[in-house]
Amino acid sequence: MFVIHDTRAPGERLVVRRRMATIRVRLEKEDQMKRVTGIGGIFFSAKDPKALCAWYKTHLGIDVQDWGGAAFEWTDADGNPTKGTTAWLIDAASSNHFAPSKATFMVNYRVEDLAALLQALRDEGCEVLEKTDDSEYGKFGWVMDPEGNKVELWQPPAGQ
Repeated sequence: MFVIHDTRAPGERLVVRRRMATIRVRLEKEDQMKRVTGIGGIFFSAKDPKALCAWYKTHLGIDVQDWGGAAFEWTDADGNPTKGTTAWLIDAASSNHFAPSKATFMVNYRVEDLAALLQALRDEGCEVLEKTDDSEYGKFGWVMDPEGNKVELWQPPAGQ
């Protein structure tokens, strides 16, 4: 629901302008919800994950760990650590981690309030997957984008 405040003086006309099939509406501050706040991770699959991990480690210097990925710790402009990590992972092509998507990648987006965002996406007619996870790593939910790509939404644990 949108609320439009009519601030016209008596006798003024209300003019609504339409530009490129969109109508700009100012949402009230309380109606706005933070959605995506950053990138939590980038995941992709490979026919030979070990060989591809070795390539990234050798040629791009990514500190690939035994679990098949790396964690990039966030820093400020001066290189000082800040709260946050971006995960990077190569998974086996035979994995069903990205299902029901047929894509060979998935992006994980950090969110502030997973439950509220998933409900808003449902209300907007998006294809939200029913499964959610709640673990020591945070809360996870998934939505399919219009191209059929699975999008992971992640609410980190408090303080991260």
